[in-house]
Amino acid sequence: MQCHQCHPEDPFEDFPPATTPTAPLRIVVADDNPVVRAGLTALLTAHGDTTVVAEAADGREAYEAALRHRPDVVLLDVRMPGVDGISALPHLVRLAPVMMLTYSNETEIVQEALRLGAGGYLVHGEFTTEQLVRAVRDVGEGRPHFTPTAAGALLSHLRTHATAHTGTELPLPLKPTSPQNLSQLQSGVGQSYRSRFQLSTREAEIMDLIASGMNNQQIAALCFISEKTVKNHINRIFAKLHSTSRAQAAAKWLGVA
Repeated sequence: MQCHQCHPEDPFEDFPPATTPTAPLRIVVADDNPVVRAGLTALLTAHGDTTVVAEAADGREAYEAALRHRPDVVLLDVRMPGVDGISALPHLVRLAPVMMLTYSNETEIVQEALRLGAGGYLVHGEFTTEQLVRAVRDVGEGRPHFTPTAAGALLSHLRTHATAHTGTELPLPLKPTSPQNLSQLQSGVGQSYRSRFQLSTREAEIMDLIASGMNNQQIAALCFISEKTVKNHINRIFAKLHSTSRAQAAAKWLGVA
């Protein structure tokens, strides 16, 4: 019989250890439309994970707010009177990660925003509230995030550079509606040639992105999957292409090996 006096029972032994709550992500929202600003502020503040510390109506106000509050993320519109988002972007990225959040979906604007340091690009109408919060969290932690239209523009840019370096023309998506259908937009000749590798639709999509020069983190963000899932797909792709490296797999996939 155990002596309770010698071995007192711990009344708290069945309770999990206390955890420190994560501080909400602090955000500056910059958009010239007051309705959009109010809506974003209400959505993000209500979530609990995020809080809006300041609003701005143009790039200059956004910069002043970022200087004053030192936020974790700045949400930045493209087209604003006075100082627009693209003009303010190189100054803002010195203060905080910036995610473009806009109705502007032109390929050139997406590419310029990324060139100037934007950590992500979301187009209104292409995401839910939960996806917005996740995207803000990702960009705040250094992980890129794009909605389908922006992803298509990025892929177009990467393919153009891949073509310049390899001399092999790569098929471009006709309508960048979603990452899931990019591999289905290849030419009939490409599909016929590549069918011998017996890659699944998702594997073919990821192999296209590898051939375009993207790393695992970029592929994960573009396809809305984890890096671990990307690695699992790549292992299966390498086995099917009888390759041991990305360069070797890309050469076979492009038909230049």
